[in-house]
Amino acid sequence: MPRSFLRRALPLAAIALAMAGVYASGLYQYLSFDALAAHRDTLTALADRNPVLIIGAYILAYAGATALSVPGGAVLTILGGFLFGTWLGGAFAAVGATIGATGLFLAARAGLGDLADKVSGARMTRIRDGLRRDAFSYLLAMRLIPLVPFWLLNLAPALLGVKLRTYVTATALGILPGTVVYASLGNGVGTILDAGGTPNMGIVLQPSVLLPLLALAAFALLPTIAKRVTAWRQAPTAT
Repeated sequence: MPRSFLRRALPLAAIALAMAGVYASGLYQYLSFDALAAHRDTLTALADRNPVLIIGAYILAYAGATALSVPGGAVLTILGGFLFGTWLGGAFAAVGATIGATGLFLAARAGLGDLADKVSGARMTRIRDGLRRDAFSYLLAMRLIPLVPFWLLNLAPALLGVKLRTYVTATALGILPGTVVYASLGNGVGTILDAGGTPNMGIVLQPSVLLPLLALAAFALLPTIAKRVTAWRQAPTAT
C-alpha cells in the first residue's frame, strides 16, 4: 500500500479510532434527556458564571460529536436552547455542527476523495459531474430536509469532489433552520422537565415545521431545475 495513501488516510483513521473509543466507553450515553435533567442545575450555574467558556466548550463538544457521528445531536441542540436561548442556542449549534462536519469532510476527502473518479461508466460519469456542477443546490436541499442522515451528507460530498467552500456554505445555511427549531424546544425544556415530561423529539416531523423546511428545500433546487429545463429546451431535436 503506497505511503502517500497511508498519510492521506491518517485523519480518517484517527476519527474512526476516536469514534470506536466513544462507543466502547459509553460516553455517547451522556447525550440524553436523563443526563440533561440530572445536571441542568450545574450546567446553568456554569453558564451564568463563565458564559464565554461554556459557549466555547459547547461549540467544541458539538463539533466533536458531529465529526465522530455520535448520536444525540438533537439533545445537544436542545441543550443549546436551554443554556443560551432559541436564537443564540441555534446559532451556536449550527457553528459547532458546521465545524465538525467540515472536519469529517476534509478527512474523508483526503483519504477517499479519489474513489468516485475511479468508478467507470458513462452513466456514472454523468451523474457524478451533474452532482458536482449543482452541488450547492443539492446539498442545501438535503441539509434542509431532516430525513437525510447527517453523517451521510458529511461523507458523500467528499467522495464526489465537492469544493470546500460550497460544502461549508451549504452546510451552514442548510442546518440553521433545524437547529433553531430544536433550540426553541430547548428554551422551554426546564418547564417540561419540571412537569415530569420529555421533550417531543418529533417536533421537526410535525407538519407545521416539516412543510416549511420542505418548501425551503424545494426552493433551493429551483436553480438546478431551471437549468435542466433550459438545457432540455435548447437541446437539438432529432429529425
